[in-house]
Amino acid sequence: MDRRISRLAVVAGVFLLAIILLRSSYAAPSSDRPSAASFGRDVRFQPSSGLDWSTLPQRFPVPLTHQLPTGPPRRLGRVQHEFSKYKRDATTKKRQDAVRAAFVRSWNSYKKHAWLRDELTPVTGEGKTTFGGWAATMVDALDTLWIMDLHEDFFLAAAAAAQLDWANTTDTSVNLFETTIRHLGGLLSAYDLSGEPALLRKATELGNMIYMAFDTPNRLPGFWLNFENAKQGQQIAGINDPSASPCSLSLEMTRLTQLTGDVKYYDAISRVTDFLERTQNKSKLPGMWPKTINFRDETVNESGFTLGALADSLYEYLPKMAVILGGREPRYERMHLAAMDVVVDHLLFRPMLPDSEKHHDILFAGDAYVHPDSIDHNPEGQHLSCFTGGMFALGGKLFDIPEHVKIGERLARGCAWAYEAFPAGVMPEIFGIVPCSSAQGPCPWDEERWRKDGDESLKKGFSNARDPRYILRPEAIESLFILYRITGNEELRDVAWRMFQSIMASTETILANSAIADVTAQGGTTKLDSMESFWLAETLKYFYLIFSPPDLISLDEFVLNTEAHPFRRPK
Repeated sequence: MDRRISRLAVVAGVFLLAIILLRSSYAAPSSDRPSAASFGRDVRFQPSSGLDWSTLPQRFPVPLTHQLPTGPPRRLGRVQHEFSKYKRDATTKKRQDAVRAAFVRSWNSYKKHAWLRDELTPVTGEGKTTFGGWAATMVDALDTLWIMDLHEDFFLAAAAAAQLDWANTTDTSVNLFETTIRHLGGLLSAYDLSGEPALLRKATELGNMIYMAFDTPNRLPGFWLNFENAKQGQQIAGINDPSASPCSLSLEMTRLTQLTGDVKYYDAISRVTDFLERTQNKSKLPGMWPKTINFRDETVNESGFTLGALADSLYEYLPKMAVILGGREPRYERMHLAAMDVVVDHLLFRPMLPDSEKHHDILFAGDAYVHPDSIDHNPEGQHLSCFTGGMFALGGKLFDIPEHVKIGERLARGCAWAYEAFPAGVMPEIFGIVPCSSAQGPCPWDEERWRKDGDESLKKGFSNARDPRYILRPEAIESLFILYRITGNEELRDVAWRMFQSIMASTETILANSAIADVTAQGGTTKLDSMESFWLAETLKYFYLIFSPPDLISLDEFVLNTEAHPFRRPK
């Protein structure tokens, strides 16, 4: 009996040591970080009131069979360019300072007029609730504050974030996707950068609430996390949900498992990956998943396919999951490569350009609609789909596919070209382009065809600006940032600077920056009094990083979620 207890003690000790070593490989490295105390702050965790979600029983329990993959990391390709001769010149520093000043101005207005509200209204100077009332802009901006060395404000915001009350909301349900990428992602990233334990505890508390969304009969979550349904065990998967919604939670849930050692979060999201894997070749366009999916019946029978709205981050997360798991889980690479083969064949297209524009070797990502006997290819661009340049380039570097890096650059330059094509200097939400007849070969300009299919009020090549708004989106600068870090091409920084200047000129208000109604308008823009949290979390962060030294948030040390929150890659 004593010997058995002794052996059990040894085994338990070895197991505990293994867990400690595993968690340490994912933890933020120790360094001489700024501390809360040095700024007179106490970042103290305050539990939410009401229900502790971790104590709620699972109505549809499953064994936790999906464990974090172990063993040596597989060697993925180096992402960043070799910047050994990098020198920080005065012009780049001046540009970085200008971006930082724009952030500070917007942040200070948020603090003054909308503190602890989800968003600032940048024209009328009020706060509004859009995501549960949990200070979305503040949480989303935490890591940007740290990256920009605004540590006093970081600790001010971190102290408030650590005391958020997830039970304090007038909403009966929350958007699972948005809550995960903005709030959970923001807290995890802020912890990864600062090492403040209270932020990880608050993230874990939120993760426990999010975990309940997976408590459905088939363990696939719905679009909304309905609080009462979750408490009563009545949640079910949706029958017509955006494919990106439950399929873009993997980075955050995986990182939460890595940092806490609790495998339930990774197990939950791995079951969504299981679904993706077994349905990838069952859709009407095998290799891709449609815009909307019947997750309840686990069918992929819809006919529309895109890299834009409804599906975008599903594809973005495939190569990034390979990164966060150190290459130890090969199915993410397989699914990414299979999907990109279909994207190249059916979604990418070249614009037909006049001779004066022929020097632009650019691509856009459109949509495809599958019919019983044909496939319609819709040459319509979206600002949301501008992330694809960065995705292709990142995957090309990780998996050693140089051609994908080239495709990524052509896509990124396509979006930059579209920015310069409109009077406001920024691209619209959705626009149409007269395409070349094929992605390869000659593409002569056809004036008659353009006059028939195009819009003569727009730059030659465009057929419409179907949704002419610009809502401060980050996807175009996101891809330029990734391409710069991959190629080291300094000219991309000049392109980014022109984009930044145009955005500021067309969106600036007395207080901050606002979405605008029409990028085709001549002589000024109409402000929509909206400033979503991604303005501070993503758009200005990417502009700041492209003008920063390349070792700041190195892509060989971090992987960024779809809200631009950097998570540390495993050692």
